[in-house]
Formats: sequence, structure tokens, C-alpha cells
Amino acid sequence: MLAFIARRLIISVLVLFGISILLFAMLRWMPGDPTEALLDPMSFTGDREAALADLRRRLGLDRSLVVQYFSWLREVMQGNLGYSYVDGRPVTEILGDRLGATARLMSASVFIGLLVGVPLGIVAAIRKNSIIDYVSSAGSLLMISVPSFFTALIGIYVFGIKLGWLPTSGQNTPGETGLLDSIEHLILPASILGLSLAGPYMRYVRSSLLEVLSQDFLVTARSKGLSRIRVVGRHALANALIPLITVMAVQLPALFGGAVVIEQMFAWPGMGRMALDAVNARNYPIILGFVMFVSILVLLSNLAADVLYAVVDPRVRTGQEES
Repeated sequence: MLAFIARRLIISVLVLFGISILLFAMLRWMPGDPTEALLDPMSFTGDREAALADLRRRLGLDRSLVVQYFSWLREVMQGNLGYSYVDGRPVTEILGDRLGATARLMSASVFIGLLVGVPLGIVAAIRKNSIIDYVSSAGSLLMISVPSFFTALIGIYVFGIKLGWLPTSGQNTPGETGLLDSIEHLILPASILGLSLAGPYMRYVRSSLLEVLSQDFLVTARSKGLSRIRVVGRHALANALIPLITVMAVQLPALFGGAVVIEQMFAWPGMGRMALDAVNARNYPIILGFVMFVSILVLLSNLAADVLYAVVDPRVRTGQEES
């Protein structure tokens, strides 16, 4: 197992190194100059060209791309992700300030996605080709097909404006810090993001459970007179949920992508909104820090999924060791 984890770690580090090179080059090749955004031509007075040249020199943007990359990489290896072009704050400090809000939104979304998707998938598989199966499958396709921003608009209009049941912006009412107020602000954005996850979860659980239910050992269990609840709950479900581990790890980038949209629409002060503001301001250190953080998270979640998969199904580990 240790050799398996070590091999996965080495691969992850190499992938992360490649992502950093690609990301750094793409940002520098993007059209536009961050210094142009920092010096507003409407309010700046004096020799603007000289000021832009001086700003590029101070930010290190006048050096070659290779020199900039290795300078950035040296700082990253020491735990310094750089400083914001806008206010000069350390990127790690800015990421830390936004991490809590995003973690709260994403964990609530995953919980709602599992709470809705897994039971629906189980019921649809047990009641295959029934009305429940058809309705559940149609509902999951709807959840997958409809973009999050459209669902968010409907949610804001219905539950925020027409019914007035839920707040539609921020994570707290100004002046309020209570838990109940925080939960009320969380319900709508987390539910919309969670429903976008529930569709894929339901589809994977249904197809996986149907495949397991047709295997010989479960046919034998049923022929011995075991109840359906015991056959499904004790023998089939544990095997059927294994692919869901991989699906959840693979969906992490999509979850961050959805969070960017949802945080912007609900004025949620998380990392997704911060990244969007950084893109608009061409704030390279913030964009680099955010994408590298997401990349590390994705690689670690995939590593955890591989390890869990190998623990649950030793044939995976054995097969790779033999190859």
C-alpha cells in the first residue's frame, strides 16, 4: 500500500508541476496588461507611460517569462504565493479569508447532493421500469441539463422575491451573526449547487446498483429466501457505492466551477467570487494562487479516491502492482 501511495504522490507532483507551467504561460499570454487596469486613465495625472513602465518593473513583469516563472516557483516552494496587485496583501492571507465561506457552501452542497441523489438512485434501481424509475430518471436529467445560473435565477425569483422565504445575497444579514441567520442565507445557494450534483449521483448509483443486483452472489442470496431489504442494504449497496467515490473526486473541479457562478449570483464572499474579481482586474497572483489551490485539492481528492478504491477493492492495488 505504501508503494502504491508513493507512486500516486510522485505522479501528482509531476502533474502539478505541469499545471503550474501551463497556467503561468497562459496567464502571461492573455491579452491585456494588468498595469493598465491598475492605473485608471480617467483619474491618473502625469506621464502615464513612464508610470506604467515603472509599475511593470516593480511587479517584475518586464522580465522574461522563464525568469518570472522560476522566481514565482522559488517563492511558492517557500510558502509564498505572492502579493495582490490591487492592495498588496499576501495571496495566502486572501485565500484564507475566503476559504471558510466556500468550504461551507461546498460541503452543504455535497451533503444535499448525496441526500437527494443516493436515495433516488437506490429506489430507481429497485423499482426498475416503474413510474418511480421514470420520474427519477427524468428528474436527474433535468438537474444535469439545466445550468446552475438559470436554476439560481428561478430560485431567487420564486423563494426570494415572490415568496420572500429566503435571503438572496451574502452569508449574513448586516448586523446579524446568529446561526439561524447563516443557515437561512446558505439554504438557497447550497440547494441549487447541490441539485446540480444530485443528478449525476442518482444516475451513477442507479446504473451501478442495477449491475450489482444482476450478479450471481445476489441471485443466490435471493434464492435462499433473504428479504429484498437485506439483500440490497447489506450485500448490494456496499459494492454499488464504490464508483460513487471516484465520481465525487472527479466532480470536484465542476463543483468549484459551479461555485464561481453561484457565489457571484448570491454575492457569497467565497473563493469563486474572489477569482472572478481577480480575472476582471487581471490580478495574476490571485488567479495563480486560486487555480493552484484548486489543482492541489483535485489531485489530493483523486489520490484519496484511488487509495479508498484500493482499500475497498484490493484487486485494483494488486493489478497495478503486478503491472
